[in-house]
Amino acid sequence: MSLFIEFHLIQNFAPSNLNRDDTGAPKDAIFGGYRRARISSQCLKRAVRQTAEFPAGHQGVRTKKLLELLSEQLHTQFGREAEDMSTRIQLALAAAGLAVKEDGKTEYLLFLGQQEINGFAQLIDQHWDSLAAPASSEKKSKKDAKASAPAEVVKQAKTIMNGGKALDVALFGRMLADLPEVNQDAACQMAHAISTHRVEREFDYFTAVDDKGGPEETGAGMIGQVEFNSATFYRYTNINPAKLLDNLQGDRELLLNGLRAFTLALARAIPTGKQNTFAAHNPPSFIGVVIRHASPINLANAFETPVYAERGQALTKPSVVKLAEYDSALSAVYGDPRDCWAYLDLSQAWPQDKGDKLNSLTELADWVAQHIANAQEA
Repeated sequence: MSLFIEFHLIQNFAPSNLNRDDTGAPKDAIFGGYRRARISSQCLKRAVRQTAEFPAGHQGVRTKKLLELLSEQLHTQFGREAEDMSTRIQLALAAAGLAVKEDGKTEYLLFLGQQEINGFAQLIDQHWDSLAAPASSEKKSKKDAKASAPAEVVKQAKTIMNGGKALDVALFGRMLADLPEVNQDAACQMAHAISTHRVEREFDYFTAVDDKGGPEETGAGMIGQVEFNSATFYRYTNINPAKLLDNLQGDRELLLNGLRAFTLALARAIPTGKQNTFAAHNPPSFIGVVIRHASPINLANAFETPVYAERGQALTKPSVVKLAEYDSALSAVYGDPRDCWAYLDLSQAWPQDKGDKLNSLTELADWVAQHIANAQEA
């Protein structure tokens, strides 16, 4: 399938600080010569992964605590006791080329599918006795540690690190510096969300009162300030279905179910930054999905000139209008006649003759899955 699925969202957030930089300020960027509010793609990806719509059975785990995870699983699933468990786990991981430091953590974050974690647990249980080699007092290199692992364990360990059909690993990819053969190129590209308009930096000056303060005590018990903004964001994501199918080891049913789940998750994903303070739970006003047959097109340049609200008008509606106009202009030059849109539009600003107008998020998710299923059969 030489096609791409694109998601274009216009989403307005009330005053918030959803994604902070190292100073605690909302992230921003200069685009088109103007300061824009920004939410990083890493932040958005995590928000997608954390939604209830993402299938738990096909979800990966990003952690340094693999030894701890395997210890718990070996105990609960196989009844293994803690004695010498660490040695066996470390030897099995060494067989796969992974090292555990003295603090019990891996050298870097690992992004593993649950099936891969299950595979390691089963491998260790199966070879429990042969993995009981006495630990040397000397710190071994990864190469030496792997050499000391039983040959059969090394052979089986090589087959475990295959992505485990984890949907998020397949979508967002992974890189293991020491094991390039198990790296996965991402099937999904997600842009940083940027505001369609210029933003100003705002500050909330706040105080806290000491509930037990006496009548003679004056002033606040605490004074502080938090930076925030309010912005209408353009969000862009694309997926290569062929690459996703490859990463999912050819499982077509999982591909279609995964695309349906991703569509739901993308729409409902909201970062958690400072939400207890701002509660900016604002769903998108516009979600457009396009199946492109030539090459993916990010429509952010529709907002190179910032959107300005007319008197009595919000920013959302002109943002949707500019998005539609810019796509039509680009499609006339770079588009393919087979390209097709479907959309949900609460702003009522998207041209009704530009794609299939749908009424619910579930309909949109089904539309995506059905179009990819039809493309596979063609």
